[in-house]
Amino acid sequence: NRNAIAVAKMAEDIGVQALAMHGRTRACLYTGHAEYDTIAAVKQAIHIPLIANGDITTPEKAKFVLDFTGADAVMIGRAAQGRPWIFREIEHYLLTGEHMLPPTVDEIHTVMLEHLHDLYAFYGDLTGMRVARKHISWYTKGLAGSASFRHSMNTLQSIELQLKAIDDFFNELRTKHERLVYVEVDANTPPTDHAEALAA
Repeated sequence: NRNAIAVAKMAEDIGVQALAMHGRTRACLYTGHAEYDTIAAVKQAIHIPLIANGDITTPEKAKFVLDFTGADAVMIGRAAQGRPWIFREIEHYLLTGEHMLPPTVDEIHTVMLEHLHDLYAFYGDLTGMRVARKHISWYTKGLAGSASFRHSMNTLQSIELQLKAIDDFFNELRTKHERLVYVEVDANTPPTDHAEALAA
């Protein structure tokens, strides 16, 4: 039931100061593609800030959604899993029209370890180790050699083994490139021209 405009107007009328809107209905769940026509229509119908969300996985897509919908901002969800630098990439692209260089191997290694230690501290050793697996997968997906690394990660049964495997993986990456190079392409990590040149 596409009643987005009516609901948005009701929210504005009762004093809501801003709205975030996803380009799927509840029935869609995570299937199909987000559509932005409804977001654009809602933006035209209300006077409060509107934040667009849904399938925004690259700087180019963020610009397209902002231009197409007229939204005041975009919200990033799954595309930031394992890739927290996407926000600065989008900001840089919107300001300059150019892509940033990929993060360095050292940076992602450091950020990832800090994140994992927070997970271990929050969940405890056993649950923290298990929860960490999906985050490790998100951080490394698409990187050279990461498919076998991610597979082996799911067999490790201690934090110590996890951390050693991570150090070994990033130390190996560091011997080949200073910056991240994505060679196993997926929707959330498209290679830039710079990355393709490094991989060549």
